[in-house]
Amino acid sequence: MSILTPFLCLFLPFLLALGLTGAATWWLKRRQVLDRPNERSSHVAPTPRGGGLGVVPALLGAWVVTGLLAGDMDTLWPVVVAALALATVSWADDLASVPPGWRLLAQVLAVAVGLSALPSEALVFQGWLPHWLDRFVAGLAWVWFVNLFNFMDGIDGISAVETLCLGLGLAAAYFAAGLMGFMSSYALALAGVALGFIAWNWHPARVFLGDVGSVPLGFLSGWLLLRAAGDGLWLPALILPLYYLTDATVTLARRLWRREPVWQAHRQHFYQQAVRRLGRHDLVALAILAANAALAATAILAFTDPSWVVAAPVTVIALLAWMAQGKAKANPDGGTAS
Repeated sequence: MSILTPFLCLFLPFLLALGLTGAATWWLKRRQVLDRPNERSSHVAPTPRGGGLGVVPALLGAWVVTGLLAGDMDTLWPVVVAALALATVSWADDLASVPPGWRLLAQVLAVAVGLSALPSEALVFQGWLPHWLDRFVAGLAWVWFVNLFNFMDGIDGISAVETLCLGLGLAAAYFAAGLMGFMSSYALALAGVALGFIAWNWHPARVFLGDVGSVPLGFLSGWLLLRAAGDGLWLPALILPLYYLTDATVTLARRLWRREPVWQAHRQHFYQQAVRRLGRHDLVALAILAANAALAATAILAFTDPSWVVAAPVTVIALLAWMAQGKAKANPDGGTAS
């Protein structure tokens, strides 16, 4: 791999996402596709929703070019088609609510298509489970990841920061393992489009990601994590998204315990508590960025010394404790989701 390849895999998707998101923002404003504040919102002004119309094509375009050059299209095409199908359903949901059951069915079908295209030798659980059970459990985890990624998209910059860290963290893990190739190029492209979107979505956000962005991004990020686990990088695949996994899962468990309708929007995530307390989206996003950087460092250090693994849950617990402390301000400054 040329020394310029990692730079190009990151920089060109960045430019593409930057331009396409700007065009999408202009079009969404003209069409009045706006996210209007309500009692569950973290923003205070109507903001265009649907920035994923720029982000998802930029990412898929970069991946298709990489896949064609690497000869990986047999594996990639089903994932691309499934992501486009999810984007279509999610865009319909952004415009006029689609029933939760239909959305879940679309996600299950997309995950089934993606799993069918995984290399048969790429066992996500490293042979600890029979092949059929490996795929079944991986599918459940993938569907949950798609949903939690969407659930967590609730303040300015958060999804862009998480996507950036997942992409860079996976690329670094492949590099540390001596496996630089087309998979690390996919990861760098993911980071690149996240950087392009951050320019439009950092607080105060000029556009939100919308379900048309958060659902496909969760699907594609989940595919990368499963591929990494199948390539033997199961520890980074578990550590890198650990904050998102923990915040979303703990919040869901608490809502189930209280018998609340889990499909409805709410403001009970740890990061939402922090925004209400601080009144600042950017500070919370920066705290998540710092924690994710620590998780990425932990994932790399664990290659040489497994005792570093303990730093991952410590980092997440510390972040959640910081988010949950104190009382909310009366008037947080707003700006919901990416």
